[in-house]
Amino acid sequence: MNEPHPTLRPEYFEERYRADPDPWKFAESPYERDKYALTLEAMPKLHYRCGLEVGCSIGVLTRSLASRCETLVAIDAAQAPLVEAKRRCADLSSVHFKHMFVPEQWPFGDFDLILLSEVVYYLSREDVGRLAVRVTNSLAKGGSVILVHWTGPTNYPLSGDEAATLFIERLGQGFAVGRADRYAEFRLDVLLGA
Repeated sequence: MNEPHPTLRPEYFEERYRADPDPWKFAESPYERDKYALTLEAMPKLHYRCGLEVGCSIGVLTRSLASRCETLVAIDAAQAPLVEAKRRCADLSSVHFKHMFVPEQWPFGDFDLILLSEVVYYLSREDVGRLAVRVTNSLAKGGSVILVHWTGPTNYPLSGDEAATLFIERLGQGFAVGRADRYAEFRLDVLLGA
């Protein structure tokens, strides 16, 4: 039986980027700028050994994350934004970009920071569970997971609140909620691994 709201496939994102190279206005939106600042402020540590940014898009937040990570792996389901992300971060040798579609694909290694900013609600309920397994298996001991999601209405498989709540539930007992902040337009959850 098919899920009522299947995961959005890479083609959806490729089409969005064909129509507009910055479809969500990451480079110019005050919402994005403020969200990025609050995301960086919420990070439990000043520095991380190895970070993972899922859904890096055109690399705007990637530049700031790179200053907090010795190594940063930035992935996206669409190829088009990765071209711009690589250009934007060309001077940062510590950043490694990969074209990957989660949860089907996942980078090798363990990470002490995993950022899932406005991506979990693109997944079906079943794939949120698969993503939680991927995160659990690759988070280094004592690592942090940061979730950020728009809480307004969406036409995605899940709302921001549904996505965050389901993901936290699927992670299970090995994680503590370090922060659960709500802002006017989004929520920010920091999950701490054992």
